[in-house]
Amino acid sequence: MRKRIVFGLTALLLVVTVGAGARLYLLTAHAADKDSAYPSLELFSYVVEKVRKDYVDGGKLTYQDLIYGALKGMINTLDPHSEFMEPAKYDELQKDTQGAFGGLGIMIETKEGYVTVLAPMDDTPGSRAGIMSGDRIIKIDGKNVEKMGVQDAERLQNAVQQLRGEPGTEVTVTILRPSTGTVKDYKLKRDIIKVDMVKDINNKKEFPLGEDKIGYIRLVQFGEKTSEDLEKAIKKLKSEGMQGLILDLRWNPGGLLDQAVEVCEKFLPRGQLVVSTEGRNKAQDSIRRANGHGDELNGMPMVVLVNVNSASASEIVAGCLQDLHRAQIMGERTFGKGSVQSILPLQDGSALRLTTAKYYTPSHKVIHGEGITPDCVVPMTDEEEAALSIRQRRPNLDTMDQKAREKIMSLTDPQYDRAKDLLKGILIYTHRGTSDGRMAKTEKVEAK
Repeated sequence: MRKRIVFGLTALLLVVTVGAGARLYLLTAHAADKDSAYPSLELFSYVVEKVRKDYVDGGKLTYQDLIYGALKGMINTLDPHSEFMEPAKYDELQKDTQGAFGGLGIMIETKEGYVTVLAPMDDTPGSRAGIMSGDRIIKIDGKNVEKMGVQDAERLQNAVQQLRGEPGTEVTVTILRPSTGTVKDYKLKRDIIKVDMVKDINNKKEFPLGEDKIGYIRLVQFGEKTSEDLEKAIKKLKSEGMQGLILDLRWNPGGLLDQAVEVCEKFLPRGQLVVSTEGRNKAQDSIRRANGHGDELNGMPMVVLVNVNSASASEIVAGCLQDLHRAQIMGERTFGKGSVQSILPLQDGSALRLTTAKYYTPSHKVIHGEGITPDCVVPMTDEEEAALSIRQRRPNLDTMDQKAREKIMSLTDPQYDRAKDLLKGILIYTHRGTSDGRMAKTEKVEAK
């Protein structure tokens, strides 16, 4: 009797052990399947075919539609900066960084759900036809703009693609002018539109220098010619006797890393560390140093203006010049977008924008998620920021009605004013110090 009980308990334990082992095996196998390529690809293929076969509107879908949609969803789950770009969007990216494209020369945005003209650029098809700020684009070549996308961002992107095209080709734009309620068709011929990456205080490329001898240069974006255009602006201001410089990076979304490094080179000694990158793949690790001709301003005092809309390459420049005490950073904390996006062209004309590394300043401070904190924090009200943004982005304020223009022009720019005051103080101190060798030496240290 006792033997049968012992045998029964032994058999039960064996069954429990085998069952637990089998369950453990199944759990392990299931976990392995999650990171196994072939079962996952098999599942993906099954879902694609199921959608094609059973989805109520599946007949309207192509395999490319489904694959593109899947790629967008997959990449969007990684981080806010990685992206799958269809051929048209990749082409737009290339045009933006090159600084020239075929279009009408009207800057647009979504406002209250409408695709609205922010401003027509000077001497472009849009401005010559009489299109004005505030005009609403309701149709492009007869197609209702409201049906170009569900979300504002999608609608705006599709409108941009429709307005751009080969120079010399025509497009009909239907405009609603809210101020009068009139609707009018404009048949326009596309032209080559050049985007200036470097501008002066008047939103032009003249770079005047006032009696205070303080220059001002605004970098709109880091495109292929930003460094080259900056060089011309510096030479112009130096020839007029510039003694201090305000470099404005506010609302600069970034751009090309090479251009950020070349901009820093203008103000640093040759061989100085500018920025480093570190990624999961060691091939993404790099160190970028200044390879220019040295500091072209010879230690001239500088202030760099930044705000929350200064991102990526803008933060690299601000962080570098701050770490090396070459400039005073003024304004508000920057965006904090310090990751490297590698652009990987694909065989069908699309491309993958993939985050592959992070940027570090010369003192190895991480930019991503942290941003650059100014040496001198100068906040602005929402109204001041809105007015300044309009002044910077509108090539011609004369297209606005008088009341709106007067209101915008009446608002001050406290960050710019503080920058000028700081540089004036440094210059006064420097001039006083020239008669005293010890004071001049002290100033030289503080001005860097």
